[in-house]
Amino acid sequence: MQISKFMTPEIIFGNQSISQVGESLIRLGAKNVFLVSDPGVVNAGWAEQAIRYLKQSRLEWHLWTNLTSNPKDEEVHAGVAEYLRHGCNAIVGIGGGSAMDAAKAIALLASNGGSILEYEGVDKITRPLPPMVMVPTTAGSGSEVSQFSIIVDSKRKVKMTIISKSLIPDIAIIDPQTLMTKDKQLTANTGMDALTHAIESYVSLAATPLTEVLSLQAMRLIAQHLRPSAASRYNAEAKQGMAMASLQAGLAFSNAILGAVHAMSHQLGGLLDLPHGEVNAVLLPYVLEYNFLAAPEKYKKMAEALGENVSGLSLSDASRLAMKAVKELASDLGIPDHLSTLGLQPEHIPVLSRNAVRDVCMATNPRDMTEEDVHMLFCNAL
Repeated sequence: MQISKFMTPEIIFGNQSISQVGESLIRLGAKNVFLVSDPGVVNAGWAEQAIRYLKQSRLEWHLWTNLTSNPKDEEVHAGVAEYLRHGCNAIVGIGGGSAMDAAKAIALLASNGGSILEYEGVDKITRPLPPMVMVPTTAGSGSEVSQFSIIVDSKRKVKMTIISKSLIPDIAIIDPQTLMTKDKQLTANTGMDALTHAIESYVSLAATPLTEVLSLQAMRLIAQHLRPSAASRYNAEAKQGMAMASLQAGLAFSNAILGAVHAMSHQLGGLLDLPHGEVNAVLLPYVLEYNFLAAPEKYKKMAEALGENVSGLSLSDASRLAMKAVKELASDLGIPDHLSTLGLQPEHIPVLSRNAVRDVCMATNPRDMTEEDVHMLFCNAL
């Protein structure tokens, strides 16, 4: 077996764990905290809660919310200027993947300088980042534990994938109660994002025994808890299950990387500014069909994890149940069947395909994929 690393931040999990945000920052040497969030999270009251605990720890703080759902390069640059102007020395990201990815990118530039465009790709960070604490308020992105930051290059209209172990936060605080302020659609989209993380990390060429255990358990939890979580925002058991599933899938993909679904969805999200989780959810069944040839044994285990009965079936029939389970879950959640519903037009496909094969997530897809293959998949999903 090859030598591999498994990277994870300190993890604090449980109801009301948001109360530990101030104490966590004190332990990291913080004095003046830059709090990155978005208007929706502020309106839900979670930023205010975090600020209360910062005050209790006698920390100075500055709240910054000038970001959009797919954070852009110029937004990150504006955030860095604000961070430096207020003399901050630590960062908290509280919100979904957008807020946490923006917080990481701001931390990166605050210590390394330059433009965020210079850091696209793998391992381009050379200086240590300021202390980072992440508090997710959705069960999906996994950014609170990952070595990824996804930022839109607004000129190219492409989502840049920035990967570095330096981007792994120091402390992740996962409070399932924060999920109770999310509507059905956001719960469904982010939950399907977590499922995509679990599946792509499981079949990734960089998967290891450590990541595979987490990927499969995340699938089990999602199969059990995503439907009831979308059905009721007050189902505490479902929220706890989905928070844990997102965490485990995040740890898995941070260490095993992802695949073609993300390589393709990054392009769509960058071009059309679409919700990341929803794009993943639409693309996932099509990519699963394409990748089937590469990992039928793993597909069989996925089918079992997703609640399918595979006893007495041939490997081919058992493994195909994984695709059936994913399609049924997406259908139950009201996920669209085709990308045209989200605004994709045929004329978009050539440039999307060209950019997707260059995305770093494509390197760990279990089946080789050419630009023509990606074009075919986009057409199938249209």
